Amino acid sequence: MLKNYTIEYSLRFRKHSPPEHHEFYTDDPIAAEEFVQELLERGLGLHAIRHEGADLSRADFDRFVRLAAAEVASRLVCTSLNLKPEEVRNRFGFPG
Repeated sequence: MLKNYTIEYSLRFRKHSPPEHHEFYTDDPIAAEEFVQELLERGLGLHAIRHEGADLSRADFDRFVRLAAAEVASRLVCTSLNLKPEEVRNRFGFPG
């Protein structure tokens, strides 16, 4: 049976050869978003996000990445400035 979300990514260890692609599978949309957040935080390659076997449209892909990036930025600001999530949301507009 097909998992709801498939995320295709690469580790980018080798500089001069194409990276080997890997896939992460989950039925949980929260786990999918958290996995994309981890990829962004670690600077790993994100190649595709599929839902029920079909690639997300460009707008949906961009929205998914934008939300994950905002969460990562919010956590970084919280940590760096020693602020609570509510304060980061109010001061900087990031989700908290």
